[in-house]
Amino acid sequence: MENFITLKNKISLSNMTSLKKIIGFVREISGDDAYERYLVHWQQHHAQQGAEPLSRQDFFKAEQERKWNGVKRCC
Repeated sequence: MENFITLKNKISLSNMTSLKKIIGFVREISGDDAYERYLVHWQQHHAQQGAEPLSRQDFFKAEQERKWNGVKRCC
């Protein structure tokens, strides 16, 4: 019985790990993790300059402006 419980726990942990990987993948392809990726980039490339990273709200506003301002057409 003890081996069964250990096996059940391992399967549950394996399923949770797989689920976390799937959720991470979906967040990545949907852009939902953009702020977290920005923070990693900022830490690696801009932290030594002494400024603070954008807040989540400011990052979102800047991304919306970048995405939607200017001429956007196919032809």
